[in-house]
Amino acid sequence: MEPRVSLITLGVEDVTRAAAFYAAMGWRRVDSPEGIVVFDLLGQALGLYPRADLARDMGVAPETLGTGAMTLAYNVREKAEVAEVLDAARAAGAHVLREAHDVFWGGHIGYFADPEGHVWEVAHNPFSPLSKEGAFRWEGYG
Repeated sequence: MEPRVSLITLGVEDVTRAAAFYAAMGWRRVDSPEGIVVFDLLGQALGLYPRADLARDMGVAPETLGTGAMTLAYNVREKAEVAEVLDAARAAGAHVLREAHDVFWGGHIGYFADPEGHVWEVAHNPFSPLSKEGAFRWEGYG
């Protein structure tokens, strides 16, 4: 297995509401089959799929699928951008779980939950600068 994530699919109760949130964050929606909404990301895609359909595809009961037990991370170039992204998320309908703050390892982070409860970490990691295009690599692109 090659080291990559190609598509992140979030199971959601209200696809329209979830799609409106990510569009309000400035993400570009692309053509996709009926029943799933897809946004292009840098080198991957984010899919929004009805939670019940995702559970059916997996062969499990919908109530076994939760949210919030993991984070999706969005890294930024500058420390001040953490608060800016949290403010934009709040304006788009997210619940800010923790405001921007410094952390023990030398970075600056904050957390929000999208309208469906999926948790995002917004981080500035001074030890892993983003590429010119915005791609993240653990030790940076330098």
